[in-house]
Amino acid sequence: MLRVGIVGFGFMGRMHYKCWQALDGAQVVAICDSNPNLVEDTKKAVGNIAGAADEVDFASLKLFTVYDRFLAEAGVDAISLALPTHLHADFSIRALEAGVHVLCEKPMALDVDSCQRMVEAAERTGKVLQIGHCVRFWPEYAHARELVASGKYGRVRAATLQRLSAPPAWAVGGWLADEQRSGGMILDLHIHDTDYVQYLLGTPKAVQSRAARGDDGRMIHVVSNYLYDDDKVIIAEGTWAMSPSFGFEMSFNLMLEGATLTYDCTRSPAYRVCPVDGEAFTPDVGPGDGYTRQIEHFARTIRSEQVPEVLTLAQSLESVRIVLAEVASAKTGKPVSMD
Repeated sequence: MLRVGIVGFGFMGRMHYKCWQALDGAQVVAICDSNPNLVEDTKKAVGNIAGAADEVDFASLKLFTVYDRFLAEAGVDAISLALPTHLHADFSIRALEAGVHVLCEKPMALDVDSCQRMVEAAERTGKVLQIGHCVRFWPEYAHARELVASGKYGRVRAATLQRLSAPPAWAVGGWLADEQRSGGMILDLHIHDTDYVQYLLGTPKAVQSRAARGDDGRMIHVVSNYLYDDDKVIIAEGTWAMSPSFGFEMSFNLMLEGATLTYDCTRSPAYRVCPVDGEAFTPDVGPGDGYTRQIEHFARTIRSEQVPEVLTLAQSLESVRIVLAEVASAKTGKPVSMD
């Protein structure tokens, strides 16, 4: 039985808890969170997407508020680390050095140097470190990537990706809105699509971005153009500028030579393959979502089972590097080279 701890029990920590509870051969045995009102606060609805646990059996769990005590006494084999981003590097490294496998929420860290320290710690300790880029595991996104990689419908001519959200008011202490702790909208939200672009097509030759900012100067909306050596046009848009009543949308349109692949989480059916020759159809992409699938992949990797290579630490670091180039480009409106 894989003994699991959750570090940080906000919206995403509760999402991980629910996924671990549903996985055969694993048991959540401990939670570490500095919130003294954790039990009561867990009853509140939070987040921008459904699925987080709304009922938690705290009687079956060891609760810790001090991380060092948790690592020393909880007896866990692995953790889901769902703390604010500025804590990812140090808390991941401490767990790895304590002999614990780590599934760390995305983004990997706030800067490339911190990401590199995490990579080196994983290599030094021999423990598994996986970054929570759940979109790579999301059934529809994974299926679309398989079709692109197969060449069945030819090359990608153009793509648009969107991730649209109201401001993340649910974060405890407002940490998501604090760019010093979260990296802001572009590093917390938009990175999902930046990472997926990298997954589909590799690192671009350059990026060019434009951004809108709120009254306080923080970036609230970004549109990025990922420039490659050929003439394909790849655009991703991310925002925290939607009104509260809008909710959340993630979507893509991939225009291939022989088909359009389209997904919108607000639509039914959400995913369609639209061939140039023939009728549109919705393929079977299998059960689950990106959260459950990434946790299953992490658990299987710990057990040394054969798993496909969906995500590497080098790619997780690279996604941070690309987003930081987008931040630099947004300041000037000019392209920034990725060489």
